[in-house]
Amino acid sequence: MKLLIIEDDRLLSDSICETIKEVFETQQAFDGEEGLFLAEQNIFDVIILDIMLPSMNGYEVLKNLRKQNIMTPVIMLTAKDGIDDKIQGFKVGADDYLVKPFHREELLLRLEAMVRRSGGLLKENTIAFKEIKLNIKNKTAEIHGEILKLNGKQFDLLEYLINNKNTILTKEQIFDRIWGFESDTSTTVVEVYASNLRKNLKKFGYDQYIKTFRGLGYMLSDSGGEDV
Repeated sequence: MKLLIIEDDRLLSDSICETIKEVFETQQAFDGEEGLFLAEQNIFDVIILDIMLPSMNGYEVLKNLRKQNIMTPVIMLTAKDGIDDKIQGFKVGADDYLVKPFHREELLLRLEAMVRRSGGLLKENTIAFKEIKLNIKNKTAEIHGEILKLNGKQFDLLEYLINNKNTILTKEQIFDRIWGFESDTSTTVVEVYASNLRKNLKKFGYDQYIKTFRGLGYMLSDSGGEDV
């Protein structure tokens, strides 16, 4: 799963990365404007957001995201513990609130609860779509108990589709999520991997559930159907 940390204290940000590295792939931003730009890509499962930031404070970042209907779960992270600060955070769309300093275990528990509420299965490290089961920790996949052989990026693509089933994901979103903003390849690689993933699923009759929206992107659909 992918997590964005928007925190200007680099030592704290690095410490959070170290704490959650076995569960999340992390990306860091060190000011509000950079954090908003990354969060607007809408490719993250959770955002940890500090309030006191250079360029744009955390409240403004979150308010901008919610105005754009980007509903990624957000934990507000701050040294302030006054009730007014918490109320303001929740009013602009925060999902949880954690006061610095905090214990490693508390952060992990809050992230676990947040991912569980949003439909992920952090503790079990597994996700499923019909008879497809993915083990996120071991990067293994199976259908009807039979091993599904996928290379790393194909696995990541299927994981992203399952976590966002019945939602259209643009090729740009998929590219940024799986290959990263700084990759020197192009979005055409998404088409190649989507095609190969479909071929691997075809023997099980599951290729029908990946719907292509031409010129836009892909969607994993519960009902399957024709490309659009």
